Amino acid sequence: MAQDYVTINRDVWNDDAENWVAGGRHLWSSEPQWGIWNLPDADLGLLPKDLDGKDVIELGCGTGYVAGWMAKRGAQVTAIDVSEKQLATARTLSQEHKVDITFIEGNAEKTGLPDAAFDFAISEYGAAIWCPPDIWLREAYRLLRPGGRLVFLGNHPLAIICSPESGAPAERQLHRPYKGLWGADWTRVEIDPSGICFVLSFSEWLALFREIGFEVENYQELYAPEEQTEMRAFIPADWARDFPSEQVWHLRKPG
Repeated sequence: MAQDYVTINRDVWNDDAENWVAGGRHLWSSEPQWGIWNLPDADLGLLPKDLDGKDVIELGCGTGYVAGWMAKRGAQVTAIDVSEKQLATARTLSQEHKVDITFIEGNAEKTGLPDAAFDFAISEYGAAIWCPPDIWLREAYRLLRPGGRLVFLGNHPLAIICSPESGAPAERQLHRPYKGLWGADWTRVEIDPSGICFVLSFSEWLALFREIGFEVENYQELYAPEEQTEMRAFIPADWARDFPSEQVWHLRKPG
C-alpha cells in the first residue's frame, strides 16, 4: 500500500472533479438513491425519515448531494471533503438549491470538530472507502452523540478480490487473497489508474466495530437490478446481479 494515500486520493478527485459535475447536479435534483446502481432509498432506508432539527455530518461529501438530501429533510448539515474542486461544485449546487450547508475542506480522518456534535453521520464512497477504516471510524465515533448512528456504503469485499490488479472489470474468479484484505492500490493499474481504496474482510470489520465500541444495527449487500445491463465502475451488471458489488453498514454508538 502506498503511504501518502491522502495526497494521492485528493489529487485524483481534484483532477477528476469536472467529470462529476453533471452527475452531481442530477443527484441534487433526484430522490435519494445509492451506489453505482442508483438503488432507491425508499427500498434501502439509509437516511432517517425524520431529520428535522438533527445535527448531521457527511464524511467525504464529493459534490454534496447526500448533504443536500439531508438538508431538504430539515437537518443541520455539515459536510467535509479533502478535494477543494469537488467542494467548489458542492457549494455551487447548494446555492442553486438554496440550502444552507456548512462545507469544510479537510480530512474526514481528523475533522477538528467537537466531540459528540452529531446525531447522525453518513458516508457513501467518501471516507467509507478512501480512508483507512481504523482511523476514520474512530473519528466518526468521536463525533457522534451517545445513541447516534453511522451509515456507510462502499465496495463489497467480493468486488475487490474478483477484480484483476490490471484494473480490468470484475470477473467470476478470485484475483486477490481474502486473508489480509485491506483494499486496493489503483495508482499503477493498466486501465484508468486512480487512487487507493480500503475495505476489510467481514471478520475484520466486526472486530474493528467491537474494538471501537460501535453496535451493528443492520448490514446490507447490494446487487445490480435485474433490468440493468451496462457496466458501472468496472463492475459488469451481469456479475453484480449474481454477486454483491456494494455493502452498507448501519452502526450505532451506545448511549
